[in-house]
Amino acid sequence: MSSENHRKLVAAFTEALEITSERVTDELEYNSIQEWDSVAHMTLVAALEEQFDIMMDTDDIIDMSSVAKAKEILRKYGVEE
Repeated sequence: MSSENHRKLVAAFTEALEITSERVTDELEYNSIQEWDSVAHMTLVAALEEQFDIMMDTDDIIDMSSVAKAKEILRKYGVEE
């Protein structure tokens, strides 16, 4: 991702999950930490939609199982790397 888009992605994860930016890596997965539960997942989706001015499909929301997958999904919405 571009450095600006990467910054936005990290900001969305840190704010929604209330974690430090160091924890936001491609390997971070849904339910792998207690902070990323189903409620936080919906907060995260809202944060990503706001940061990138997009509206994610339900299938993409369900499929977003990691930071790496979030990047992949964002590419579908024209968020350039």
